[in-house]
Amino acid sequence: MPKDYATWASRWRVPLGFVLAAAYLILAQPSPALLISGAALGLAGLLLRAWAAGHLAKNQRLSTAGPYAYTRNPLYLGSAVMGLGGALASRSWIMGTAFAAFFALVYWPVMKREAQFLQREFPETFEPYARQVPLFFPGLPRRPAAGEKFQWRLYLKNREYEAAMGYVAAMLFLVLKMWLR
Repeated sequence: MPKDYATWASRWRVPLGFVLAAAYLILAQPSPALLISGAALGLAGLLLRAWAAGHLAKNQRLSTAGPYAYTRNPLYLGSAVMGLGGALASRSWIMGTAFAAFFALVYWPVMKREAQFLQREFPETFEPYARQVPLFFPGLPRRPAAGEKFQWRLYLKNREYEAAMGYVAAMLFLVLKMWLR
């Protein structure tokens, strides 16, 4: 993947995410069973993101504890699970397809670009970590997790509560859309 595309994807991932969210609001046709199933799946992704954010000290140290012992990108994995849950809750195959394409075309190159950044920032610790922990799909920890514990301070500093508020707003919107049909 060309470096300039990864830079573009990194810069445009949030604005494009808002476009996808607008389409979601229009195309969603939730049903009770799929809304409950999708909401539960999305909640699992949200909790994974929260766990990861409580271990992430951006640009200060390489995070290897908590969910970072299983995947190098637990925030993006949590986003993927949330997105799949949202697509399921929306009862829209178009949204499911759009989300999968968005994730593959935007987030995959971003993860690769961030790995290159971490290699430059933490050259002594990143390479052994990257050899043992998969980029995205979690694996069994091949290395003992570092002793860092979850810290609410990091959760707040990383503003992960914004994802929680967005999740709650989306689920409330789906409930209202379902009731008003």
